[in-house]
Amino acid sequence: MFLTISTTGSAEHPATDLGFLLHKHPGKVQAFSTSHGTAHVFYPEATDARCTAALLLEVDPVALVRRGQGKGRGGAPDAALAQYVNDRPYAASSLLAVALSSVFRSALKGQCTARPELPEQARPLRIEIPVLPARGGAALVHRLFDPLGWDLVQAEPVPLDEQFPEWGDSRYVRLVLEGGLRLADALRQLYVLLPVLDDAKHYWVAPDEVDKLLRAGDGWLAAHPENGLISARYLARHKRLTRDALERLELLRLAEADGSEVEELDNAVGEIEEKPVPLAVQRREAILAALRAVGAARVLDLGCGQGQLVQALLKDVAFTEIVGVDVSVRALAMAAKRLRLEQMGERQSSRVQLLQGSLAYTDKRLAGYDAAVLSEVIEHLDLPRLPALEYAVFGSARPRTVLVTTPNVEYNVRWETLPAGHVRHGDHRFEWTRTEFRTWAGEVAERYGYAAEFVPVGDDDPEVGPPTQMAVFTQISTDSKKEGEVA
Repeated sequence: MFLTISTTGSAEHPATDLGFLLHKHPGKVQAFSTSHGTAHVFYPEATDARCTAALLLEVDPVALVRRGQGKGRGGAPDAALAQYVNDRPYAASSLLAVALSSVFRSALKGQCTARPELPEQARPLRIEIPVLPARGGAALVHRLFDPLGWDLVQAEPVPLDEQFPEWGDSRYVRLVLEGGLRLADALRQLYVLLPVLDDAKHYWVAPDEVDKLLRAGDGWLAAHPENGLISARYLARHKRLTRDALERLELLRLAEADGSEVEELDNAVGEIEEKPVPLAVQRREAILAALRAVGAARVLDLGCGQGQLVQALLKDVAFTEIVGVDVSVRALAMAAKRLRLEQMGERQSSRVQLLQGSLAYTDKRLAGYDAAVLSEVIEHLDLPRLPALEYAVFGSARPRTVLVTTPNVEYNVRWETLPAGHVRHGDHRFEWTRTEFRTWAGEVAERYGYAAEFVPVGDDDPEVGPPTQMAVFTQISTDSKKEGEVA
């Protein structure tokens, strides 16, 4: 995947100011690891008169397909041309949008510490994407970009084969945008519209995607004539999320037209104070969304406690077999009471099973499942016991997907009732920072043949992160590794 951003300038206002805006020095070639490959930033040209920054994203298609269990990007039926030969390394998609947000994070936010005046200045920009999937063709590209203030929007269809013009055009276009815009505005438009044109995402769409859409669409999306189509495609056509996004966009549009605040227009805000969604509920919703995204049907809830997650899983018929495991017999008895196992019908009871067992030991009963969940479990173990759990889950049971949630200790300063230096629960043996959790997850993934992605759960505070952090481990090697084997 390839994208270039060019600008022009003069001796008084050199084009190389682009380096300050992007926070990438024009004299260096830099590489950044992303969840699906390596992003390279370099400058083919850098003079006072003209400067061009290039973003090249190298994607490993084999690892990507394995991580998606062969479903293709975002589960779209025709996204993958084949299991291991596909368009993803070459065509701009949500993979490139995520790389943009990661590599050019400060530029997207309109921040420049060294030259704080630069982000607010409109400048002549030329953006080129050689291969962009466009479900809807060049006409849709114009419908999306023409209202955004670009002087030139060029979407040139890419032929299926130049040697055989009679075959017609592919669904890809070569995109060129030219105009005087702020760089942050241009990057935010691309962040939203790349996956919209592709009409697919390589990751699951959770409720926090609405907030991402509104943040990136600030200042342009509410008034866009195609905001309905943009919202629906960006949110993978989830009706509830799309409805929420459109309602909030309409409030923003009305507030802007009236010169007032959104809260003044939303009468419900003044009359009824909505109760915040409990973090436990947000956590379960994030877990369910992740399980649905990977197509899991047979699920282990390891450390199931009183069965809240098991109960939520039972409500979705897509989960055909659910096994709750806990070391506490008392907790299992309470889970059975919560689930009303004794009164449950035969068909429903055949889908669920509660097992007593310790996660510090291997258990043959747990092998062969699609996914395993360890929700708020690892922090209850003494650190020296973690390797035993790691082997029991990742080395012995080896489900295709493992979800691990744990508190983010950095967020504890936001809990007004929690004394400084205290953990959230008296039984917590530790609570990790985001860096500590990612380091642990990365080491476990490498040791046992998995890849790890990280998902915030709850409000993602810009300073301290989310209250709960979740790692999604996806098996990329079917070989069972024996390192750290525990009896």
